[in-house]
Amino acid sequence: MSATHTPHPYYPLDLILDHYVPNTYTMRDTLIVLFSTFGAITVGSIALSYQKRTTTIRGLGNQLTFVWFVMSGFIHLFLEGYFGVYHRTLAGDQSPLAQVWKEYALSDSRYLSSDSFVLIMERITAFAWGPLAFFTAYAMYHNRPSRHIAQLVVSLGQLYGCVLYYATTLVEGSPHCDPRPYYYYFYFVFFNIFWIVIPIILMHNSVKNLYRAMKVSVEAENQSKKVKKSK
Repeated sequence: MSATHTPHPYYPLDLILDHYVPNTYTMRDTLIVLFSTFGAITVGSIALSYQKRTTTIRGLGNQLTFVWFVMSGFIHLFLEGYFGVYHRTLAGDQSPLAQVWKEYALSDSRYLSSDSFVLIMERITAFAWGPLAFFTAYAMYHNRPSRHIAQLVVSLGQLYGCVLYYATTLVEGSPHCDPRPYYYYFYFVFFNIFWIVIPIILMHNSVKNLYRAMKVSVEAENQSKKVKKSK
């Protein structure tokens, strides 16, 4: 008698997920919960940034950057942190965060099979880049000189992780992805492309600001040496 396995909607179709339990939320309900949470965090971040708009967080670009890092902190630490802790039981978990992951896993089943790369990458993202994203927002809010150092480090980490995340499945022909356009292009591509585009922009911004600060420092040092020699 051939072995039978719990049926599931994930790719590859022969993936064994014997602890899988279907979501109790519909796809619509899951996305409503997810985007409502994102919306609440965004509104709260904007309200917080407006308290500093005349001092440290000036201009639309800085306000959006502040919102980005607050949002990143929540996503990394809480959503991705949940995966990092409960990855082994995720397929049978019915908590709201687990149901979000099971919905997303339709675009990448590695999140339900405890794939070693995804697990390590997400744990680093959750427990290193999550707190650092919050620190970057804090540094922006209080106009600390460490802001651009932290921004550069966390953005580089986000970019590196996302590039590897794409590359490690694309090189195999994306066997873990549902090929239907909605799941592939909306979930897999659209949801993740932000972690490539925005970090590149922020890295450029930080490098420019750090270069400018170092240039001023070097010019001041050179001027000081000239003054000492002339005495």
